[in-house]
Amino acid sequence: MNLHIHPSWKEELIEEFDKEYFQNLTQFVEEEYDAHSCFPDEHQIFNAFDHCPFEDVKVVILGQDPYHGVGQANGLCFSVQDAIAMPPSLINIFKEIKADIGIPFPETGNLERWASQGILLLNATLTVRAREAGSHQKKGWESFTDAVIGTLSRKRTNIIFLLWGGYAKKKGAKIDTAKHHVLTAGHPSPLSANRGYWFGNKHFSQTNALLRSFGEKEIVW
Repeated sequence: MNLHIHPSWKEELIEEFDKEYFQNLTQFVEEEYDAHSCFPDEHQIFNAFDHCPFEDVKVVILGQDPYHGVGQANGLCFSVQDAIAMPPSLINIFKEIKADIGIPFPETGNLERWASQGILLLNATLTVRAREAGSHQKKGWESFTDAVIGTLSRKRTNIIFLLWGGYAKKKGAKIDTAKHHVLTAGHPSPLSANRGYWFGNKHFSQTNALLRSFGEKEIVW
């Protein structure tokens, strides 16, 4: 597995890379990519970290699994490659942004523009086998991304964590809320959104209001 991860994150997570679970995870991922079609492309596995250095993180959005359709995943949660049709959850995110702060739908669902502004778009599991949702869960990625969240919680202050859906809320349960800000809502998937758990959460205006209160630059959603 390609471990070319941004130097700032490599420094913070170096102990994780040496642990037995991560060695086993590396072997598993390499075997999966050799034997099957997997996503994202190997050089994009750590894209969330490469586009958002440790010291630049202002906001964290937690996802669960990469998209498992051909050409979709690019290593950033909820994001798709340019020219790829937007999945339903991403459409609902953009609908809420439009309702909340009036920004119209973008031309692309590629969220690199968010990552470059200090949003860590972190999936709990960083890889998946093509057309097999959840196929790389419980192989070690969750331990690694727990360590990422824990490191941010301990070493940084005033990060805004956006936890959407039960899985994200559970994964973010150990965030130190005395030092950070946690906004929760239902998942933007159609099942949750259509039941009234997503729309109207106003997380995007709330995030910018918090950033202003810290003296930080707002996110251009």
